[in-house]
Formats: sequence, C-alpha cells, structure tokens
Amino acid sequence: MQNIVNITLDNFQQVILEQSQHTLIIVDFWADWCGPCKDLMPILEKIAGEYPNDVILAKVNCDEQPQIAAQFGVRSLPTVMLVKDAQPVDGFAGAQPEGPIREMLAKYLPNPEDDLLIQAGELIAAGDYQQAFPLVKQAFDLSPDNIDVKYALVDCQIELGNVATAKELLATIGLADQDGRYQALTGKIELAEQAADSPEVQALQQQLAAEPDNMELKVQLAVQLQQLKRNEEALELLYSVISKDLNFGDAKKIMLDVINALPDGEPLKSQYRRKVYSLLY
Repeated sequence: MQNIVNITLDNFQQVILEQSQHTLIIVDFWADWCGPCKDLMPILEKIAGEYPNDVILAKVNCDEQPQIAAQFGVRSLPTVMLVKDAQPVDGFAGAQPEGPIREMLAKYLPNPEDDLLIQAGELIAAGDYQQAFPLVKQAFDLSPDNIDVKYALVDCQIELGNVATAKELLATIGLADQDGRYQALTGKIELAEQAADSPEVQALQQQLAAEPDNMELKVQLAVQLQQLKRNEEALELLYSVISKDLNFGDAKKIMLDVINALPDGEPLKSQYRRKVYSLLY
C-alpha cells in the first residue's frame, strides 16, 4: 500500500518531519526477533489500509535503524508513536488489541460522518434537499448522537414533507444542545404544519368521509397530498386502492411515481416498493 513505508535515515526527514505536517504518521518500531511485533503489525496495516488519505504507517526496523529508535527514546518493542506536525502526540508500548488502538487513533482521524455532512451541507445550501438526504441519513446511521447531523436530518425531513418524523427527531435534542438551529427548525415545523392542508385537500377529505369506498376520490386525494409532500398519507391511500384493484385507473403508475420521487435512504421508499412488488409478483 502506498501509505505504508519503511523508514530509514534517507527518508526520515521527508516522512516524519515534512509529511507529518498534513498527515498523521503511525510509527511502528519493531524487530524480526520480536514476536509481539509480528502480532501487532497486521493490525496496524489493516487500519492504515482503511485510511489511505489520512495516515501513513511508518515502520522502523530497530535492528537496522538504531539511530532512529534512539532518537525517539524507544526502550522496548513493540512501540508505536503517533507523530503530527513533526512531534509525537500519542502512543503505546507493547502489543495492544485492535479496539484500544482504534480508540486512540479516533482522537486524531476525521470521522466519516464529517465528510458526509460537508457534502450534504453544500447541497442544502443550494436547496437540493433531495440529494442531501441520503448523505445526511448515512451520516446519522454512522453517528446518531452527532448533534450537527441531527439538525441537518431534521431540516431535510421538513423540506421533504416528513414533518412528523422531523418533529419526533427534534424532540430528542436535549436542552444543552438547543441553540439557534433548534428555534429555527421549530418555527419551520410550525409553518409546515400550517401549510399542510389546502382547500382542495379539505374538500376531498370531506367527500371521502361521505364515500369511504370511492377509489377515484382516494387517488385524487393522494395526488393532492403528494403535492403537499405528505407522502406517507398519499402512499397509504394509493396502496389501499391497488391492493383492491391493481389496475384501477392510473393508481399504480401514480404510486410508483411517488415512490421513485422519494430520496434514496428514505424508509418509505423501500417499504412501499416492497408492498407494490408483493402485489405484482
């Protein structure tokens, strides 16, 4: 792997002093005769392989490079040091299990959800909540307690019409984390709830209450609900129609259009796609 190197006096300055200015260097001091060193090295190589752009695993064979080992004050093997900005910042001596090693490295490595949130933030700034949602959902699945991710997901849910879901998620944010974003999103939810009905929807709901088995009314109401981003209610109505008559008017096509318009990662998408396929096959 390109981010695993053997350190000698020739490349010491380039890797340890220069590259550590912008990349975390994991320096592994080892020797052929050291059994624990051979147990530890595959773990370090595995971790380095997962972060090709964020870390360099620098191996120092202490039998061949005693000057480098002495410069770092290495007294036992294996020894691992983390170097950042040309200075040791952390490390350990002796073989360690993978879990504690990852915990130590986590303090110095970027979180995957941070990159996803940056990408999503650019899309949200451009008003493209449809494309932002899968990224934010992925970040939330990785780190459900990340407050920035939570706020971004609430925002996306509101914009995509999932107001009830957004409200539930916002309610999980404790007082200590309720900053300006909390107030802004609370206001956004209130506005969305006020706009959730239209005269057309109210009229169709009254007609359907009088004629609960009228499937054409159900389709018309579903179309109006979808326009208001009330997707779950729309899908429930459309499914109630096609489960009785798969070929009723345009109900099946409209339902598939609603499903396909949902963003990737939205649970409703897979839920209702499975329901439709169960009727088709």
